[in-house]
Amino acid sequence: MSFLSKMPDIAFTKPIFCGILGNTLLSTVPGISGAGPTPEGTLLTPVLDAELVTKGAITSFPMKPNTPTGCPTPASITRAMMELSGIRPLFINTGLRYPPTVPCFDVYGDVGGDPRYGEAVPRARELFIRGEMLGETLSDMSDLLVLGECVPGGTTTALCILRALGYNAAVSSSFVNNPVTLKEEICRLVLGRIQDAGVTEPLDIIRYAGDPMMPVAAGIAKSYTGHLLFGGGTQMLSVCALIKAMGGFQPFVVTTVYVRDDPSANVQTLADQIGAEMIYVDPGFDNLGHSGLARYCIGEVKEGMGAGSAMYLAHLTGHSADEIRNKILTSVSAYS
Repeated sequence: MSFLSKMPDIAFTKPIFCGILGNTLLSTVPGISGAGPTPEGTLLTPVLDAELVTKGAITSFPMKPNTPTGCPTPASITRAMMELSGIRPLFINTGLRYPPTVPCFDVYGDVGGDPRYGEAVPRARELFIRGEMLGETLSDMSDLLVLGECVPGGTTTALCILRALGYNAAVSSSFVNNPVTLKEEICRLVLGRIQDAGVTEPLDIIRYAGDPMMPVAAGIAKSYTGHLLFGGGTQMLSVCALIKAMGGFQPFVVTTVYVRDDPSANVQTLADQIGAEMIYVDPGFDNLGHSGLARYCIGEVKEGMGAGSAMYLAHLTGHSADEIRNKILTSVSAYS
């Protein structure tokens, strides 16, 4: 496969990369998320990822941006692409356990609750409206918006939302071995609560089962007037499903081939059902001579913090596939 699966004809002069940060308590369920050193540590990951993308280093804690197996975090790839394209990233705090260490837009949301036991996003409608307001602001600032996300545990909330909206979804994971059984059990309990409550309206489904990123991203998509690209896999497809249920316009969704090729997920089939057009980036990490990056090819990490869309954005701004690969290799090698 070539570096990109397709290259839409997009004309722009003021591109922006924006990362939506959020937490869900589902990430603290042991075995659900690999986006952190421990289940509780996943709640800190969005803050540290934003710090890495903005500053080029994690300065709050004495740690390297690699998994225990040496796989570079997606945020380190996104950082490399921001440097290469000369774009200063923006971030949105939709509901974090720990205060961000870099400047952020703040919609004053709360950490997503555990949907097995109560409402996950009680103020989903309010967050959607604030997302609309942000979309208007970002429209004044740019004519191309690449919107990534960092929500550990978010593939599980995505599974709950997609199933609740009627899709036969199978979602990806940051683990090599997707904890499908655990996710299915959580989803079964959550869907039972939704059914018992008779909830059918899209934002009420988010209120019961989603995470704070979802209504904000959907609100931005409703009001943004330029070209909009969602960066991510099944988490962003769940937002697309929400947008469709609300009668909105579908953005492109950009992710890596490592998400597409996850045998435990049905990404392209799901996108077809929703009507979302996918763009896949193949960075060829198996041919760079970096053992950590090669782990993406066996299914570790796969995507995150809009890494796939950041590579796509770098290509849109005039950089070749070889330039992008060399920049990633040089950058992540410096963290080893």
